[in-house]
Amino acid sequence: MARMTLQEKLALLSDAAKYDASCASSGTTRRHSADGKGLGSTEGSGICHAYAPDGRCISLLKILMTNFCIYDCAYCINRVSSNVERARFTPEEVVHLTIEFYRRNYIEGLFLSSGIIKSPDDTMSDMVQIARTLREEHHFRGYIHLKTIPDAAPELIEEAGLLADRLSMNIEMPTDAGIKTYAPEKNPDEIRRAMGNVRLRKEEARNKTHTGRRAPKFAPAGQSTQLIVGADGANDATILKSSTRLYASYKLKRVYYSAFSPIPDSTASLPLIKPPLVREHRLYQADWLMRFYGFDADEITPEPDGGMLDLEIDPKLAWALAHREAFPVDVNRASRENLLRVPGFGTKSVGRILSARRSGALGYGDLRRIGALMNKAKPFIVARDWTPGSLTDAANLRARFTPPPEQLSLL
Repeated sequence: MARMTLQEKLALLSDAAKYDASCASSGTTRRHSADGKGLGSTEGSGICHAYAPDGRCISLLKILMTNFCIYDCAYCINRVSSNVERARFTPEEVVHLTIEFYRRNYIEGLFLSSGIIKSPDDTMSDMVQIARTLREEHHFRGYIHLKTIPDAAPELIEEAGLLADRLSMNIEMPTDAGIKTYAPEKNPDEIRRAMGNVRLRKEEARNKTHTGRRAPKFAPAGQSTQLIVGADGANDATILKSSTRLYASYKLKRVYYSAFSPIPDSTASLPLIKPPLVREHRLYQADWLMRFYGFDADEITPEPDGGMLDLEIDPKLAWALAHREAFPVDVNRASRENLLRVPGFGTKSVGRILSARRSGALGYGDLRRIGALMNKAKPFIVARDWTPGSLTDAANLRARFTPPPEQLSLL
């Protein structure tokens, strides 16, 4: 077999990395190399197809170290039994690519994941070597996210946390039964133990040492995990409840959802690809509501609906339509908690409403200027010069928000 060039490896292993979610760098410490003593920079606002406060689009090099893998997880395209083209970077090649891409202003950081080669320790050791070389030899101060391996030796994960901004470990499936069925070589207890150790180590890093000095920073941007959506029979309620437990138990920065779609073997199956991606999008929206809007999983995914999110409309609007007795809300009197449940009101617009109404009653135009999405909000609110009348209880209200049918392409 002909030896691959570096560019051929990059094309293959960057494409293979698209199945790994979680590439945001929000929450990390701010570093820069303006003093001329290092290389790279990181912004606390985000990276990888995200926007900094000054409007810059910033990104990272997102690759697998290798797509060879000794595991046979049924949902993974890179499983050992999968007939895919394989490639492997050496640690030196990853370092070279990261530095060269940075010098060309293509990236501001690295997201590195990998299949398991030889053993978890061998793979994790190579990933740590890459981060160490970047930090210590090249003085790279950009963002580094390492997708760590729960089965690896604790000392390797410890070193990874001292070098990387964020660590992540994939819990993979929303239930232990799902992991045992579709990834039998992985141990959910071992994954949780490793995630718990990262949480404890991060908390220890916040405390001063016995000499009064600050301990070295450990994964300052925190840790995250990923759930595969659609590979097993778990409904959305089960997935969101699993996320709630993960956030609480491990103080995660994010739970990422990765839609599973079988690779189509004919054009006839192509339309099946879209629903899993829409479901993934709705789960992200529901996750956001639970983290920042005071909702819980039982409210968003009621059992009468089979514990599934509505794919046609966003979960906040779906909740409002199902609980019309809670509306309309008086924007000049309602609590923050009630305002956050109004469709079209975000956390920022609610904060502005609470601040602005201290100076006088707010009208419809005031709410538009504040940034509220009034096309969504108007059936659910009362303002100084606005009342929805019978609109709140209108039989066709849902139809007003439902997108028209879309013909999916077969090509």
